[in-house]
Amino acid sequence: MTATKGLEGIVATTSSISSIIDGVLTYRGIDIDELAEHASFEEVVYLLWFGKLPTETELAQLKDNLSKNAAVPDAVIEQLRLAPKDANAMAVLRTAISALSLYDPEAADMSVASNVQKAIKLQAQVATIIAAFARIRQGLDPVAPKESASIAENFLYMLTGEQPDPIAVEALDKALVLHADHELNASTFAARVTVATLSDIYSGVTSAIGALKGPLHGGANEAVMEMLEEIGSFEAVETYVNRKLDNKEKLMGFGHRVYKNGDPRAKHLQKMSHELGKLTGDLKWYNMSVKIDDMVVSEKGLKPNVDFYSASVYTTLGIPRDLFTPIFAISRMSGWTAHILEQFENNRLIRPRAEYVGPVGQSYVPMENR
Repeated sequence: MTATKGLEGIVATTSSISSIIDGVLTYRGIDIDELAEHASFEEVVYLLWFGKLPTETELAQLKDNLSKNAAVPDAVIEQLRLAPKDANAMAVLRTAISALSLYDPEAADMSVASNVQKAIKLQAQVATIIAAFARIRQGLDPVAPKESASIAENFLYMLTGEQPDPIAVEALDKALVLHADHELNASTFAARVTVATLSDIYSGVTSAIGALKGPLHGGANEAVMEMLEEIGSFEAVETYVNRKLDNKEKLMGFGHRVYKNGDPRAKHLQKMSHELGKLTGDLKWYNMSVKIDDMVVSEKGLKPNVDFYSASVYTTLGIPRDLFTPIFAISRMSGWTAHILEQFENNRLIRPRAEYVGPVGQSYVPMENR
């Protein structure tokens, strides 16, 4: 046996949920470009879970079910109040999602119908948890979710307590569509490994959040914004980027293991960043991002990935930097739960082998001879 570092190029399972073929990302065979332009996030959730786009009636039923399940148990809200105000937002989310299972009487029910209902609860409640913690740490009371509002609208409403601008809702909705699934990424793989043991869906999602928390996965968009803030101004971009390139230091938000000719999602986020900048009258972050993009493409041939422009999108929406990855989790909850449901359909324990590289032929040495 020979190990492949990072499992790069290894095909670990089959899936009919999403694909990346020749640089084209699809959900259930539909190009991400079409979905980004035409589909709502709720349509994408239905597509990922049930394998087809919903009818008008099916979409209305899903939206109603999500709306009815958006409230979070009081005990979980109290747990959020007890968390340190400066706690890592992803750590808080991971703990809260795990706690949800304690208050779900069907948590251990492994039937298909029960697991689908739990997926609905998780998708509906993740945004409520993030918005509630964001307010609690500011000394504010959580805002209850609105009935009949989309997930994007509800999140922005619960975050601020005010009705969001339709353009802001549209931008966040599109970002959720673009992040919803991405084949067998690290967090999705973690979720499938966990539930392959026949553990419950809450455990699978908790594992996924733990993986998404890392800066080489979901945390990359936070690192992009940290870089932009460090640069500080458009005029300082050239000096900063040249220094990084000369020192062979990594610039966050560029390149992707599975895309050789650029991440197809990036162009949609770039467009949104520009539109939001015009809406707010502040194109600073957008203009800086474009300048960095042009320089890195010219000098290194590396193109931006989905994280690069999502940073300026979320910042222009007024979202704190440490909530970028939790928002990623709102979107990816749809993909995680779709993959968990698929894993349960035809389950086999995921148990790879390891190439042993340690010492051989060793013998036990009694304590007095060590």
